[in-house]
Formats: sequence, structure tokens, C-alpha cells
Amino acid sequence: MGRALRKGWEVRKLGEIIEIKNGKNQQLVLSENGKYKIMGSAGNVMGYATDYICDAGTTIIGRKGNISKPIYINEKFWNVDTAFGLYPKNENDMDKRFVYYLCLGIDFKSMNRGTTIPSLVKSELQSIQILFPKSLIKQQKIVAILDEAFGAIEKAKENAKRNLAHAKELFESYLQSVFENPTIDWEICNLENHIKLIDYRGRTPVKTESGVRLITAKNVKIGYLQLEPQEFIATDNYESWMSRGIPNFGDIIFTTEAPLANVAQINTTEKLAFAQRIIVMQPNPNKVNQTFLKYLLLSNPIRTKILSSGTGATVLGIKSSLLKKIEIYFPKSIIDQQTIVKKLDTLSEQTKNLEKIYEQKIINLDELKKSILQKAFNGELI
Repeated sequence: MGRALRKGWEVRKLGEIIEIKNGKNQQLVLSENGKYKIMGSAGNVMGYATDYICDAGTTIIGRKGNISKPIYINEKFWNVDTAFGLYPKNENDMDKRFVYYLCLGIDFKSMNRGTTIPSLVKSELQSIQILFPKSLIKQQKIVAILDEAFGAIEKAKENAKRNLAHAKELFESYLQSVFENPTIDWEICNLENHIKLIDYRGRTPVKTESGVRLITAKNVKIGYLQLEPQEFIATDNYESWMSRGIPNFGDIIFTTEAPLANVAQINTTEKLAFAQRIIVMQPNPNKVNQTFLKYLLLSNPIRTKILSSGTGATVLGIKSSLLKKIEIYFPKSIIDQQTIVKKLDTLSEQTKNLEKIYEQKIINLDELKKSILQKAFNGELI
């Protein structure tokens, strides 16, 4: 295992000291009168049973389909057939929660033996060599240290996630306040009045290994273009494929279905080709600023109008004829539009910077957990 054997520690196979319990199909035991939870491999409750398989203090890991991170369950439960339950063979030799932390240090995903569906093999799990202190008291001391450290880390992560959510909400709140109540000096009209729509729907391009980058609905997120998936059409086919219209820098990209109403702005001068489910919007520059149009389409009042006009039993989409009739509004003065855009751009950039800070903090906290866990099982905590 590449770890030094410290005094009072020993190396054993997992199966020698930990029982690995197979789960059973929940459909056989589902009961309205059941008092024991039926736990899925991700720790989700899938119903109730009148009997249980695993004792309180069992650690579950996904066996098939979802090889999830280990989860500690502190109550009796029935585990489904896609999950293993791990419990000490002798509670005088191995602490139950220590087993959980042992499992956190094992990379179960690297042991995947499934070809199409991820799966673990019980015999291979039983053969894993683990390093641990023989003293139950030392195990419990390690557990106490890890519980306290991980508890503090999780609290810090929750704070970071909460701050991240607040940063996003601040921008969304301001965006909505700008567009929810147009004033008398704003023009109200249908989308088609001042916006040219280039509709690329109903066509399927021939894709190539390289050439002109192809933008599909998968690339268009809410407010930005995503690089992946990277797809291309032949350079020689660009002019014929884009016969409906060539996009310009700053034009707005709109998805018409799967998903509906994702919006991004072209921020590159390189040639781009567009596939089905995409409409490019080109506003009249004397009437509507390009970036103002982006923010307008991202605002909750306009998105709500578009989404409520969508149709489709399984996939929500919007017809071009209905999209053109969506009512929009904007300051009559281009200068006023640019002033709004400047404020929104500044707040958007500040929000993105905060998001990066909080996202990195969450990553750092996860790395800290890994570091503390590694020290624990190298015998460096006690």
C-alpha cells in the first residue's frame, strides 16, 4: 500500500475484518407498514421494509450503476441489491465509524469492472489491503479527530456554497429589477420588429474531424457559450451551410428547444457554423444594443414569456412564429441602453470573480479533507 507500518498498526485484507453484505431487491420487501428504510446506493430512501439487512453504523457503497462515495448510516436499514453494506466482523476489533473513514480513503471507482454499467466485484473488495491501528481506543481517537475536522470543513463548505448562491442571487435580483417595470421612455414592440432572426433549424450538418467550429444547442448555456462538445463542419461547406445568414460578432444565440431559451453572445471573430435548434438574433443597431438584447432575454420577465409560449409533450420548444411575437421593451435611447449594459457587465464580472473565489475555496476544502484523511491512515494524527 506504500505506507510505513507504524508500531501498533497492522495490515490486513478488508474481507478479514469487515463483513460485506449484499443488498436485496427492494421490490420484494416494499411495505406500507415497514419501519426500516430501504436505502439506495447514493443514500437515498427508496421505500420502507418490515425487516432490515444492515445494523446501525453500517457504511454503504454503490455496487452497480452508481459507484458512489461511502455513506455512513446510523440506523438499521435494508440495502438494495445495487449497494454493499460494510460492517465490522468484530466490534471489539474495529470501530464502526472507523470503517467509514477507511472506505473514504479507498478509490472504489478505480476498481470498476463494468463495461457499460459501472460495477464492483465483492471478491476484489475483500482482497483490498488496509492499514489500521490494532487498538480500538486509537481507532476511536482517530474517528473523534476526523469527525471534528470534517465537521468544521463541511460547515466551511456550506458557508462557501451559501455565499456563492448569494453572489448569483444578487446579480439575478438586479437583472430582474432592470427589466420588470419598463418606464414611459421605453419602446414596447414585438421581437420581430427590430430583431432579424436567422433560423438554422430543420437541417443536420455533415460533421468532420476539423474545420469550422459547429455550435449546437449543447454549447449554449444560460449567458455563455461552452466549448464542449467540440464539433466541426468542413471549411469548404461553410458558405453553402450558412446560406440563411452569416452571424456577426456580438450577435445573440438562442436555443429553441432541448433546452428552450438558453442565451449566449458571440464573442469571437472566428467563423462559426450553427446546427439545428439554434436561432441567431441580429438587432437593428440603431434601435437595440446587442448586449442589451442578451440581458433582456436572460431576464426573468422575458424568459417567463418565452417559456410560457413553449409547446411540446416531451421536449419544450417554441415555434418561430410565436417567438417573433414575443413582446419586448427597451429604452428608446441607445445611450441609456449602453449605460444599463455597463452596469450589468460590471456586476456580472464581479459576480463571476466571487464565484471563482468560492468555487476554489470549496475545491481547497475538499483537498484538505483528502490530506487529513491520508495523514490519519499514515498514523500521523495520533
